[in-house]
Amino acid sequence: MSRDDSLEWSKLDAQMRRYSPRLRDDLCIDGVASNHLATTIAQECTALAAEAIDEIRKQDLVGLPRRLEELNAFQGFMDHVSASPSNPALVRAQVITQNYICFVYLGESCFKALQKHTPSGSTTRKCCRFLTDNPVRAFRNAIAHANWRYNEDFSGLDFWARKGNDLNEPIVNFQVSQLELGFWQGLARCVSYVAFTHATIGI
Repeated sequence: MSRDDSLEWSKLDAQMRRYSPRLRDDLCIDGVASNHLATTIAQECTALAAEAIDEIRKQDLVGLPRRLEELNAFQGFMDHVSASPSNPALVRAQVITQNYICFVYLGESCFKALQKHTPSGSTTRKCCRFLTDNPVRAFRNAIAHANWRYNEDFSGLDFWARKGNDLNEPIVNFQVSQLELGFWQGLARCVSYVAFTHATIGI
């Protein structure tokens, strides 16, 4: 990991530090890693076998450099929206875009593959498992199938999904607050940005 990369990861570490208690309590990530999440994930990605990186690259039909390009473009959009927070139409477009990118796009293109190739007990594996398991998994399915809406006071979202993969299961109603959703989104963006940056080195 170069000095420039270390500086970049330290910025992400600082942004994610607000979620350190959640990372420790909900994901069982230790204190050091929870306070330096991006740096820890970068170190774990660096330690992956070359064969694992090659397999991840080969299985991606779009191409990882294009994935990273999309993620950077998405960040530009987020910055633009942040400069115009009083525009309700723009904020609603942000909600849809952010939820699709963080949970549908990145779930399929990053978290599942990364979970497969990272060691059991690693911080990266724990993050990917959290982002592909319920309730995040249920939320991802609700977004993909348009089964969601704002709650009455816009403090969060209501959504509907099955808890498992059995199509005979009943569809269940879930709720997620904006604070909880912010944690999920921040974690998704952190994991994917570090992983895509590492996986595109040398391409």
